[in-house]
Amino acid sequence: MPGLGRLFYLVALSLAVVLPLRAWVAEPITIASPSMEPTLKVATLLILDKWTLSGRRPRRGDIVSFRSPVGAGDLVKRVIAVPGETVELRAKRVFVDGQELSEPYAVHSRPDERLEGDDLASLVVPDRCYFVLGDNRDESKDSSVWKNSSGERVYFVRKEALQGLVRRLPWTF
Repeated sequence: MPGLGRLFYLVALSLAVVLPLRAWVAEPITIASPSMEPTLKVATLLILDKWTLSGRRPRRGDIVSFRSPVGAGDLVKRVIAVPGETVELRAKRVFVDGQELSEPYAVHSRPDERLEGDDLASLVVPDRCYFVLGDNRDESKDSSVWKNSSGERVYFVRKEALQGLVRRLPWTF
């Protein structure tokens, strides 16, 4: 059966191309929670760009995927502060190096409620770490509220946990 050998060859060749691309360049992801709404809605199909962060550091405003620092699973959040910057939250407002951030993407579904994470004393982001928040601030589990299994606060995502930048598919807008 000459056709079977050819089919096997084509499947092997496809895997030899697709698997490395997916491991080191890009892969499809789907948004699983409302923490980034309205920017990224639940069930939105996106691309995880693994290549870009191999050549540069994440910047404030980048949307990144990473392994959760407080449990299993992958999360998607926006980078708010980078290594060496000072971040503070006051009454749901974010300040970096003493300046209030303009955040047209951020929403508060419960603006009149005082929630854990609405206020956070000044913190300096350590080397190789990032402070991240979801755009849907009152519904996001992020740097403002994370606690480890011992109940200790976890404020930062380590560089090693970053998986890549989250990008929209070319035909979406």
